[in-house]
Amino acid sequence: MRTEHDFLGELEVPDKALYGVQTMRARENFQITGQRLDRDFIAALAKVKKAAAIANMETGRLEQKIGQGIIAAANEVISGLWDAEFPVDPVQGGAGTSINMNMNEVLANRALDFLGEARGSYEIVSPNNHVNMAQSTNDAFPTAIKVCLCVKGKRMLDSLEQMEMLLRQKASEFHDVLKMGRTHLQDAVPITLGQEMAGYASAVSRCRKRIRQAMEGLHAVNMGATAVGTGLNAEPEYIKRVVVHLAAITHENFYTADNLVDATNNTDAFADMSAALKNTALVLIKMANDIRLMASGPRCGFNELKLPARQPGSSIMPGKVNPVMAEVLDQVCYQVIGNDLALSLAVENGQFELNVMEPVMAFNLFNSLNYLRNGVDAFCEKLLQDLQANRQQCQEWVNNSVGIVTALLPHIGYENSARMARKAYNTGRPIREIIMEEGLLTADRLQSILSPENMTRPGIAG
Repeated sequence: MRTEHDFLGELEVPDKALYGVQTMRARENFQITGQRLDRDFIAALAKVKKAAAIANMETGRLEQKIGQGIIAAANEVISGLWDAEFPVDPVQGGAGTSINMNMNEVLANRALDFLGEARGSYEIVSPNNHVNMAQSTNDAFPTAIKVCLCVKGKRMLDSLEQMEMLLRQKASEFHDVLKMGRTHLQDAVPITLGQEMAGYASAVSRCRKRIRQAMEGLHAVNMGATAVGTGLNAEPEYIKRVVVHLAAITHENFYTADNLVDATNNTDAFADMSAALKNTALVLIKMANDIRLMASGPRCGFNELKLPARQPGSSIMPGKVNPVMAEVLDQVCYQVIGNDLALSLAVENGQFELNVMEPVMAFNLFNSLNYLRNGVDAFCEKLLQDLQANRQQCQEWVNNSVGIVTALLPHIGYENSARMARKAYNTGRPIREIIMEEGLLTADRLQSILSPENMTRPGIAG
């Protein structure tokens, strides 16, 4: 063990640990979720520290050998070499100060290794004076959140693009599968299964657009704002340079926010991102539930879709197979919606120059992106790829439906159509048979009007 101190006093730290006294205090104080910091976020914060070190060396404030040690340490952290050295809980008080100091201590001690000095020799390389130079938790921490969200957001977009592509493939595959459309859970008018799949693809495309738009708002960062947005202890030249280096390191177009005070105390950009994920979840729930209903049965339900069998569905009913991949996507989406509520409460609870609730914002955003991406990937791989249409059953429902009478309105009028529908309901006979019996239309004319091509495109059928 080695003894380290801060202004609250001394604590013993494991001699081999790269973290230090403030990390130890955080471990004792914040035993909340039992989870570790997100791997992508650890790398993101290290990228922020690397950009700051480069900028501080360029302004002449940070000695070259110390700065190079910090950069080398940051590169190792970015690569994932020291993930075990970040034991603090992701949900904590202090607006992320403990997370920021955990990173500062790890980089300082690793830089000391490179310089051949003992860990904890902070008079040589200091977590505060050197690693945190020209920074505050209040600019470094939210900037790292944005860097991490851009990384995760791109992966989310890739997964949704794959889902959209598969849905469009199914739209093409099922373009000629005529089925009954339903409104109010009642028979409506015919539609093709391909048209339904294309509709889902269009909605997913719109979700991708929302997420991309939200991600654009994440590129304005407050590096150089320091504590309250005034830039105290950050040189103007540093403020210009740090964001340039951050953009180069991350390959993202990060830029300095127009108003650093605003960018330090408002977190609505995180709310935009969370809202885009919530809306995506709502769209996916609708799609997953439609697919569950169309696959219901198979003997006593709609039975219009055949889902790939992934596992036995019951511990007591032999042969039962459940739509488990649609069910798990639903549950993932419920969690994303819940995370959005937690984030919304945190965003509105900022006071004056800082919103101290950023740790729980980051925790929920990262989880939402992780869960949603995993759910989408599983749904695509385990359900959409091998989804099949039950063409025979779809056609049978159309043949037995009274809803097709709607296509006859322009030809025989509403009153006659309603009378034919009522007679079909009362007798249980097919609507085509009753129309022919009444002599309202010839067989050829009826066939033309009720053809799948005419009933599933704009215009008057026939």
